[in-house]
Amino acid sequence: MARLTNSLLKSIVIRAQFDSIRKQQCLQYLNTLRMLQYDGYKTVYFGETEIPETLVTGEDFSDNYHVHAPTWCILHAGGSQGWVPWKYRMFLKDDLCIKQEDSLFFEFCDVVKKAYGKCVIVVKGRRQQEEMKPKVDKDGEAQGYVPTSINLTSIVCSPGVAKSYGHELISLPSPYNYLNPLDSAWSSMKWFIINNRKEFCLQSVDNVYTYQYILFSDLISKGIEKVSLSKWKALTNKVRRWENYYLGKFS
Repeated sequence: MARLTNSLLKSIVIRAQFDSIRKQQCLQYLNTLRMLQYDGYKTVYFGETEIPETLVTGEDFSDNYHVHAPTWCILHAGGSQGWVPWKYRMFLKDDLCIKQEDSLFFEFCDVVKKAYGKCVIVVKGRRQQEEMKPKVDKDGEAQGYVPTSINLTSIVCSPGVAKSYGHELISLPSPYNYLNPLDSAWSSMKWFIINNRKEFCLQSVDNVYTYQYILFSDLISKGIEKVSLSKWKALTNKVRRWENYYLGKFS
C-alpha cells in the first residue's frame, strides 16, 4: 500500500509541475505576442488542416478496413483582416510523406510583407516537439522551448526566413490550441463542405455505368470564401478575450 501511495503522490507532484510549466509557457507566449503587437506587428495565424476525401464525397468506409481513402492537406493563413491575400495550397497527403515544399514559406513571408508590413506569424506547434522537457531557470520558472523551426506536415516554418522578411515567428503551445482562430475557421469551412457538397456534384450516365464528378477545388474555394472578414473578426475577438483572461490569471 505504501508503494502504491508513493507512486500516486509522485504522479500528482509531476503533473502539478508540468501544469505550472505549461502556464508559464502560455504566459510567455502571450507576453511575446503582446510585445510584438504593441511594436506594430500585425498578427497572422498560419497553419494547415486535413480534408479526408470521404468528407467531400459523403461516403462511409468505416466498415471496410481494406479501403484507404485519400486525405488532402490545405495550407492557408488569416487574422483580424481576413484571409491572407495568398493563394492557399492543397496537397495530397501521401505525396507530402516524400517531400515538403521548402520554398512556400519564403513565398508566404514575401506576400504578407507586401500586404501588411511586418507581422508576427503564429504557428500551432506540433505536440511531439513541445513534449520535450522545457528549460527551467534557477528560480524554477519555465523558459519556453523555442525550436529552430516548426515542422508542419506540408511545410517547414523557419524563424530565420521570417526574420529575413522583417517578421517574427512564434509557436503557440499545444495545450492552448483554441487561442488560434484558424482552427475555428477550418471548422466553418468543413461544415460548409458537409452541407453543400451535393451542389458541387455532377453525374454522368452511359449505357452501363453512372459516374459522379465532384468539383473539389471549387468546393474548397467556396468554403474558404464563406469564412468572411466579419467572421474572422469575431473569431479573433473571441481569442483576444481568452488572452486577456489568461494574462490576468497567470501573471
